[in-house]
Amino acid sequence: MMMMMMMMMTMMHYANPKSIESSNLTAPTVHAKENREMDQSNAQKLFEQGAMFVLHDFPEKSEFGIDYMSWDTGPNFKGLKMIPAGIHFIYFSSVSSEGQRGPRSGFFYNFTPQEVVVRHWDAQAEDIKPTRLSDGEMERYVSNKQDLDKFLGPYPYDKYKQWISLSKHISPELVDLLQPDCKTIYSVPQFESAASTTQSRRAAAQARATQTSKDNQTSHTSQDDETKISQSLPELVSVESSKIKYSEIPKKKYPPGATPSEISKYNMDSSYALDVLLERFNKDFDKLLGEIQFAFLCFLIGQDFDSFEQWKKLVHLVCTSGEALKLYSEAYLSFISVLHFQIKEVPSDFFVDIVTSDNFLTSTLYELFQNIASQNVDKKLQKKSKDFEKHLTEKFKWDFSAEPDEYAPVVVE
Repeated sequence: MMMMMMMMMTMMHYANPKSIESSNLTAPTVHAKENREMDQSNAQKLFEQGAMFVLHDFPEKSEFGIDYMSWDTGPNFKGLKMIPAGIHFIYFSSVSSEGQRGPRSGFFYNFTPQEVVVRHWDAQAEDIKPTRLSDGEMERYVSNKQDLDKFLGPYPYDKYKQWISLSKHISPELVDLLQPDCKTIYSVPQFESAASTTQSRRAAAQARATQTSKDNQTSHTSQDDETKISQSLPELVSVESSKIKYSEIPKKKYPPGATPSEISKYNMDSSYALDVLLERFNKDFDKLLGEIQFAFLCFLIGQDFDSFEQWKKLVHLVCTSGEALKLYSEAYLSFISVLHFQIKEVPSDFFVDIVTSDNFLTSTLYELFQNIASQNVDKKLQKKSKDFEKHLTEKFKWDFSAEPDEYAPVVVE
């Protein structure tokens, strides 16, 4: 519980767009210094081949972001241009009339070259919605790009390499598989009133009132009053369509009919559970790496706490699968790269408060390094593992020489 409280407080701190990187977005000229790394050739190519995201009626002074950059919008903001083709994450939070910033929401989108995407702000739903256009209306948007140009900010190209390093394993097919049915990633859980009968509501209310009466015998409120109050309060349940469809970590760590020695083995080695999970992806380890990146981005940028928990579970599963190293040696090379860039991109205070809590990373990476050192694996993987361990030791002063107590093996007799 305390861990969750700390997590939520930290995420509230990062609700401001400056949690990634931000500036005021009013007109393209604002971005000249941000795109200083883009030469004229790349600029011309992106202008001709890049996609365009047009957004109408978005509230001024609200947060709008794409990938690793976010801004406070100005009065003339109507979207972005020169977006490289591929998967991107667009996110936003509006500001109320009192100046209060709302929770962040976002969605993944696979842009194609020269695509024009038109959306509008739905003030009632506080959400970005697709704009229905006829073929003729869409054609006018495509042909009038020059007229829109002054209202569009260019994609922050100097952050593009960072985005690729964090998302290269996320494919459009994987996004379709993992994203919620509503296609929106929410930073706060979504609830709705539970469907129930009068009889079930009355029974639930009676039970709550009875418990309240027992707990508060000195209260002057009658049981009938408690029942009436309880009946008037709706029962809330999570909105199913808003849930990210993450892979379920197998609860059973060993195969059917396993002997006691095999049970001991697979309690220390997660390879069987990893193999079961990979069946969802037809044994394609790259898709699992994509889910690890998807969960990390939904947490770091989408500010979704459940995604952080999923990221931890998947990282732990992969790191503690010793037998799998020989079968998936190339995939483990990519896995180390994924972790390297994720650790590199986490803001320093965010990293200390969250990622190292309960020594999760040091304990889990200890398992990975030990497994690679003890298994007869590819020399390239051994070298990459040693280089990664050395880098972490030098940068964070982490000690991987001693086994953490919480990871001492449990042996089944």
